[in-house]
Amino acid sequence: MSYDLKREEEVKEYTENLGIEYRFGCFKEKKPEVCHLLADYLEAIKKDYKKAAKVYKSNCDDYNYPKSCLKYGNYALMGRGRDSIDQNEALKYFEKGCELNEPVSCLHAGVLLTATGPATKVQRDVPKGYNYLKKSCDQNDDKACHYLAGMYLAGVPKNPKDYNPHNPEKNVNIDFLIKPDMKQAFQFAKKGCELGNIYACANVSLMYKKGDGVEKNLDESKRYFQIATTLQKAHETAKNVQFQQGLEQKTVA
Repeated sequence: MSYDLKREEEVKEYTENLGIEYRFGCFKEKKPEVCHLLADYLEAIKKDYKKAAKVYKSNCDDYNYPKSCLKYGNYALMGRGRDSIDQNEALKYFEKGCELNEPVSCLHAGVLLTATGPATKVQRDVPKGYNYLKKSCDQNDDKACHYLAGMYLAGVPKNPKDYNPHNPEKNVNIDFLIKPDMKQAFQFAKKGCELGNIYACANVSLMYKKGDGVEKNLDESKRYFQIATTLQKAHETAKNVQFQQGLEQKTVA
């Protein structure tokens, strides 16, 4: 059977049938991947974030489905489908997702554990956070590689209040958990660029220009600047294409 999604009654019938299929696959057949689809359905179609949160959480707790751990962690972090934000609850689910080899969960766990500032409620643990970020980068998450590059560019002070970002000379005598290391920063930035991170490519270009962590090379600097520019244009084109595709008529079989 096919549906004409230009007709409102057929759209409604299609979405209701989809929900029935997902519920059967999740609750009767106990398929974790279908439970995740059910939660996505409750989130995107029904806008029932509380029910979606319950399904994501249960699918992580009961079936160890890593993408559901990530989603419920995001819900806890944003306070979606819940009464309040809970960063520590979010961390718990990000860590479980990371243990199940979900790279974005590793990224989020690492960022939470290394973040500073009054809005941060998680106990800072830079070595543990670094390991999560490294695992994420090793699993080819470009943002994690870029984040690690930034840690090595500036260093990670033991006491963030001692750090002066506007006057590097005053940071010479402070204690660092991760000391500035331009060579390490370059390697992580280069990998982030190879994985398609625009900002990592821009940093590689700048480091080649200045000779930071790598031998100065203006030709390579220009090449990586061009890569960053190409990625930026591709990103803008992709956004426009996705928008236009959403305007096209679709028939679902």
